[in-house]
Parts: sequence; structure tokens; C-alpha cells
Amino acid sequence: MARLKANRLTEMTVANGETLSWGRRTYVMGIINLSRDSFSGDGLGSDIPAIVDQALRFQEEGADFLDVGAESTRPGSSPISAEEELRLLTPALEAVCSVAKIPVSVDTYKASVARQAVAAGAAIINDVWGLKFDPELARVAAEAGTPLVLMHNQETRQYNRLLPDILASLLRSAEAAKKAGVRPDNIILDPGIGFGKTPDHNLEILNRLADFKTLGYPLLLGTSRKSTIGFILDLPVDQRLEGTAATVSLSIAGGADIVRVHDVREMVRVCRMTDAVVRGWRPRKWDH
Repeated sequence: MARLKANRLTEMTVANGETLSWGRRTYVMGIINLSRDSFSGDGLGSDIPAIVDQALRFQEEGADFLDVGAESTRPGSSPISAEEELRLLTPALEAVCSVAKIPVSVDTYKASVARQAVAAGAAIINDVWGLKFDPELARVAAEAGTPLVLMHNQETRQYNRLLPDILASLLRSAEAAKKAGVRPDNIILDPGIGFGKTPDHNLEILNRLADFKTLGYPLLLGTSRKSTIGFILDLPVDQRLEGTAATVSLSIAGGADIVRVHDVREMVRVCRMTDAVVRGWRPRKWDH
């Protein structure tokens, strides 16, 4: 793909050669896990042909973005060094970026990894710690001109008041990013479903997504196959498709702009149907 450098989000070309436009429809981010320790059991390791095949399949199925990550972020997982992360990530990113026609995101919270990932072709940085782990990551995004996803995360599940605490934390992350030079229109916020939260917390967040829209930034939601779905439905991770579909549809109704998913084909369909009701989206061939 032509490497997208110094692009504002709203100038990006996504699936079907379309320029991104917030609010018109929901955008789908397909997850490409490299870590064998992934909670969803879909880690591809260093199998470059399999990684490329998945990237091309997701693109064909209608993904607007691809999100490539090499370190597991499941609860209880062990962190890996930047060197180990780059060993897995760099060849995978280079391979995906060489064939993909849609923007590629890197899922990392380390500035040194993000810097090399951008050099390898990543067009978006997705930080699951919202600059809390490595504030220097914001400078990397600012210098490269890349959009930056800031997710809420914390080490405990203790809150004074759940929604006000998360909203305040996300605002602090956004302000830190802007102070480092990230353009406001390159910032995306993510409430962090499943990160430092109980199942009840996750359900409350999904029920009150409108509160997050008041912050004034595009909103990304990642509910795909999460443990809260497993707890509610009493199902293992490989049987959570319908539960994911329900949360994706509810996320859109609550104002989500991007959904990050494992099952791209099915969730693209869920998004289109929900967008038709919630956002008035219609297919290009529509004569009714």
C-alpha cells in the first residue's frame, strides 16, 4: 500500500476507496494478533504467509483498518521487551503494509516500538495504556503525523465513580497528546472494555456510551469475544460471535465510530444493518 504518512484521520482513504467521514457509517478495524498468548486464541506468531492471508481476507471482507499487535494484553499476561515485540512485529507489519490497500494500525504502548512501526508502514498508533505507560509515544505520533488511539486502562478495578473517573482519565490522555503536538483531529478515544474493569463495569460503559461522545472525539470500541460476553452467555471464547454482534450493534447505537473485531465478515454485516437504522446509511446501489 502507499504508506500513509502525516495524514489526518479524516483525509484517510479506507475500504472501497472512500474518504473517512465521521458519523456517516461505522468503520471496522480487523484484529491481527501475532502473540501466541492472545486471549482469543488466534495468535499467528511469525507465520508471515498466514498473517498476509488474514490481512487480505479481512480487506476483502470489508475491513476499513487492520490492527497488528505482537504483545498480548489479556489480564495476567506477561509483558515482553521492546526488542522481542519488534522481532515479531516488524516483518509482519512490513509484509501487511506491502499488500494492504487500507490503513494499518500498530497495537503498542511503547514509543520505541511505535517509532519503528511507523517506519515500517503503520499509519495509526493504538495505545492500550493511553500514554500512561510511555508518554513519549505521543511525541512519536506527533512527529509522524499519525492518528493516535488512546484507550482507558488501569491496574486495578477500583473507582470512586466509574464513568466520571474514566472520562477524566481519557481527557487527561487527550490533553497530554495535544501538549506533545498531536493534532486534535488525529485523536481517537477508547473506553477500554475489559481493561481494569469488572463485567458490570463493562456493561455500564456500554449502556452509557453517549457520555463518552460528550468528550468531542471519535470513539473506538473493542468488545469482540471479550470475557464479559463469556460470563453473560456462559460460553468459551470461540462461541461468542452472537454476543459480540449484540455488543457491536449496541456500541453503534451508543455512538461508536470504529469497532475493533476478530470476525470481520460477520461484524461488517452487523455494522451495515445497524448503521442503516441508526445513521441512515444506505448501500450505493439503493433505488427504493
